[in-house]
Amino acid sequence: MGVSTSSLEEGTDPEGIAVVTVDFPPVNALPVDGWSALADAVRTAGRGPNVRCVVLTAEGRGFNAGVDIKELQRGGHDTLIDVNHACAEAFAAVYECPVPVVAAVQGFCLGGGIGLVGNADAIVASEDAVFGLPELDRGALGAATHLARLVPQHLLRALYYTARTVTAAELLAHGSVWRVVPRAELPSAALELAREIAAKDGRLLRLAKAALNGIDPVDVRRSYRFEQGFTFEAGLSGVAERVRAGFGTRGTEGA
Repeated sequence: MGVSTSSLEEGTDPEGIAVVTVDFPPVNALPVDGWSALADAVRTAGRGPNVRCVVLTAEGRGFNAGVDIKELQRGGHDTLIDVNHACAEAFAAVYECPVPVVAAVQGFCLGGGIGLVGNADAIVASEDAVFGLPELDRGALGAATHLARLVPQHLLRALYYTARTVTAAELLAHGSVWRVVPRAELPSAALELAREIAAKDGRLLRLAKAALNGIDPVDVRRSYRFEQGFTFEAGLSGVAERVRAGFGTRGTEGA
């Protein structure tokens, strides 16, 4: 259980791909330490001198169910602050990774999962993958910054207000998912794209990543931190606790 990193090798020559795998049963709803470990793993992988692409993947039924709501329920405002910082660092680690990041998404990708894939450079998804922000049903706000990178503005708002999800096929139609494949083919499909990217010159790839981040119209780190201020306001006002008090055990456990 936790976050692990591996490098792929072909014979004696590295392929230049680092695979970061998240595994927090039962649904990959990450605690504070999990988000911090993920941030560290992605940053470390990206610093590898021979790494030219990072694949972010997960074990289990779904890619990511967001934060561990039960940890939030047990903790107080200090826990909320810790979650805010840890999530912000994990999302930033993906976005600021000096080499391209390919997200391989299966099953559910919810809440914090949107923060990860929205900041990735490319997404490969299984046919059963669904994406959404159940934040309003969990007494929280946030990651609209990242959902806005996946869907048009009016769809973003409808999804955010209703806490509904969209399928991988729908995101493929919007151009935000690179490829949709049967679940059994997801690892190979993600690695196929990663290998095509990693075949490029490593120095040039890093320059390309910096250039693309530099022309983004939205500062994703600042935008997300702005959203988190409203999450904390909801916590201070008591509305978040009231909504979370009705949080059940249906479906996944995160947000």
